[in-house]
Amino acid sequence: MSVIFSRAPLRISLGGGGTDLPSYYREHGGFLVAGAIDKYVYMLVHTVFQRRYKMKYSETEEVDEVASIKHPILRETLLRHWRGNPLEIASIADVPAGTGMGSSGAFTVALLKGLAHARRTSITQGALAEASCEIEIDVLKEPCGKQDPYVAAHGGICAYTFEKDGTVTVEPLELSAETLRALREQLLLFYTGEARNASAVLSDQDQRTKTGDAEMIENLEKTKAIGLQSRDLLVSGDLFSYAELMHEHWLNKRRRSPGMANDRIDDLYTLARRSGVVGGKLVGAGGGGFLLVYARNPADTRQAMAAAGVTELPFDFEFMGAYSSEYA
Repeated sequence: MSVIFSRAPLRISLGGGGTDLPSYYREHGGFLVAGAIDKYVYMLVHTVFQRRYKMKYSETEEVDEVASIKHPILRETLLRHWRGNPLEIASIADVPAGTGMGSSGAFTVALLKGLAHARRTSITQGALAEASCEIEIDVLKEPCGKQDPYVAAHGGICAYTFEKDGTVTVEPLELSAETLRALREQLLLFYTGEARNASAVLSDQDQRTKTGDAEMIENLEKTKAIGLQSRDLLVSGDLFSYAELMHEHWLNKRRRSPGMANDRIDDLYTLARRSGVVGGKLVGAGGGGFLLVYARNPADTRQAMAAAGVTELPFDFEFMGAYSSEYA
């Protein structure tokens, strides 16, 4: 077998997002709820007959040494997790990068999963997530949290507790069939048409948290409380109250950092609310990407958003997490 296929799911945050950054959880502890969805980052790793390293993503690279690879995640991951012959690696994703669904974390997890398979080494979901966090947070110093790699590795709808010492507890939520069906039918995703650089928004949060900015800490404390409430409401099946809490989450998130929203996003959210949406939020750090809403009358909301020229992304939850297989 010479071609290894791997994939890792993208995610939607369901409450508490932002408390997974080390600058916050190392002092206060973090908590959030997130769900993996059936949209993925895919990776192909070709292990034989390669004389040079060939990297194919939004650009194409061909180099003699791993250290010469320009793509930072590919370079640093291969430096730490590959000792074999040159490889050809190609990646593609179901949605554009920079749209708030954790594509960077899913990319790293899918790559690590594929490389472990190529090394004939088993790797746990927790180890996948932590190795990804090490690359992005510790090595590349990105102002990102642990949420994305953990959701990409584990899949499902889970609550994540981020302890002060860096350990993460993963709690799969046991939702009733009725609750899961209602979430599938009434949670809608719409593309705002704007990709964004999460680093600017996250850097502002990160720096203000590190300096002990009282307003930021208070905001994140409230965000964590919303995450805890979100878990309880989802488990109990009280989805109307959960949707109302989504709206509270939206208002709190808008106060967190500049660039969290813009006029177009505000207009789209207002339009969605007028169509019967109870609550919603931007998926990810903010500034663009996808708008997640809980609609009492999904058909009305779809019609209103389509009239505004907004594209829906149909989705389902996925419960497998990171996956790999081989092809001859």
